[in-house]
Amino acid sequence: MASKKLHETSHKIPLVGGCQCGSVRYRLDGAPLALAVCHCTECQRQSGSAFGMSLAVPTGAFKLLSGALKTFEVRCDSGRIKTCAFCPECGTRIYHQTPSGMSVKAGTLDDTSRLKPDSHYWTMRKQPWVIIPDGVPQFPDDD
Repeated sequence: MASKKLHETSHKIPLVGGCQCGSVRYRLDGAPLALAVCHCTECQRQSGSAFGMSLAVPTGAFKLLSGALKTFEVRCDSGRIKTCAFCPECGTRIYHQTPSGMSVKAGTLDDTSRLKPDSHYWTMRKQPWVIIPDGVPQFPDDD
């Protein structure tokens, strides 16, 4: 699902990013496919905030440049299993992998200033004070 809005405001490829402590650095070779905001309870817990942002990337676009990643699995609100990769030094979540694809945690990019979310998921669990802009698609659950 490519988003015209995302591509109009996306950065020059490749995109680069890393963890908080600098041990992990990565590059994304290929234009992102979509930028989703997820309001599920797992994303709220993982981000320590009201939602998580995930940048869907093409298969094979993620290239680890330095450092090492550790992984663990969680069961999503949808019931599917998600593999979560993070920096073992500082704990920063770097990406998620599911059978349907990979998403990089958008906040780990070096420059996030031009990214704009193109959809909001699990809005039935969003915090009441979060305002979603008019015209941005919303999905109350995973159906």
